Amino acid sequence: MRPPSAASVAQGAGIGHATFGGLGSLRPMARSKDKTPRKPKEPGRLKQMWQVFQMTRRYDSKITLFLILAFLVPVALGLALAFIFSPGNVLSLVLWIVAGVLGGVLAMLIILGRRAEKAAYSQIEGQPGAVGAVLRSSLKRGWVGSEMPVAVNGKTQDAVYRAVGRGGVVLISEGPRSRTARMIDDERRKVAKVLGNVAVTTISVGPDEDAVPLHKLARRLTRIKPTLTKAEVLAVNNRLSSLGNALPIPKGVDPFKARPQRGR
Repeated sequence: MRPPSAASVAQGAGIGHATFGGLGSLRPMARSKDKTPRKPKEPGRLKQMWQVFQMTRRYDSKITLFLILAFLVPVALGLALAFIFSPGNVLSLVLWIVAGVLGGVLAMLIILGRRAEKAAYSQIEGQPGAVGAVLRSSLKRGWVGSEMPVAVNGKTQDAVYRAVGRGGVVLISEGPRSRTARMIDDERRKVAKVLGNVAVTTISVGPDEDAVPLHKLARRLTRIKPTLTKAEVLAVNNRLSSLGNALPIPKGVDPFKARPQRGR
C-alpha cells in the first residue's frame, strides 16, 4: 500500500485546498483592517500643559518668570525649614526637599492656570458676548447664569446679563456705563416687580476705570455677601426665568419654520 499523500491527509482532517489558499487571503483582510481610520489620540497631560504654556506666553511675557519663582520659592523654603528643624539628619533633609519640590510644582500649576485664564479672557475682552462666555464657563458653585443677555441694544451691541446666587440677583452690564445705565435701571425695575425682597447688585464690565475686568468677574460674584439659601436661589432663578417668556411668539411655534401667509 502506498502511504497517504499530504493532500489526502489534509482533506481527511477537514483542511481543504480552500483553507490553505485562504491563509493567503487573510493578509489583505488584515491590511484592510489596518486601513480603517483611527481616532486621533488625545494629547497627554504634559503636552496639554506645554500647549497652554505656549498659548499663555504669546499674551503674557512674564509667565516664564512667574513660573520660575513659583517653583524656586517653595524649594528654598523647604531647604530653610530642613536646616532649622532637622540639622544633620539626611532623611529629614531629603523629605523637606521633596516637599519643597512638590509644593513648587503645585504653585506652578496654580500660577499657570490663572495666567492662562487671564490670557484667554484678554483675547475676547471688549467683544460682544464676552460676559456671556464667562457666565457659561467660569461661574463658581452656587451661582446660576446664562450666556444669553436679558437686554441688548441693537445699535451699540451693549447688553445686560443676569446671574442668581447666594448673593441675590446680579445684573451685569457689558459696555460703557453711560450707555448701559438705562438698561440696568429697566432690568432692576423688572426684578423688583417680581422679587421685591431680594437684593439686586449691579456690576459693570467695560472700558470705565472703575469697571470690573473680565477675568475677575467670576471672583467678584463670590465676594457678594450671601443672603439666600440654596433652595431660595433655585426658586428665585425659576421665578426670573418666566420673565424671558414675554415674547410675541406663541409657544410651540418655531419662527424659523413659520411660513408667511399668502395674499388672497
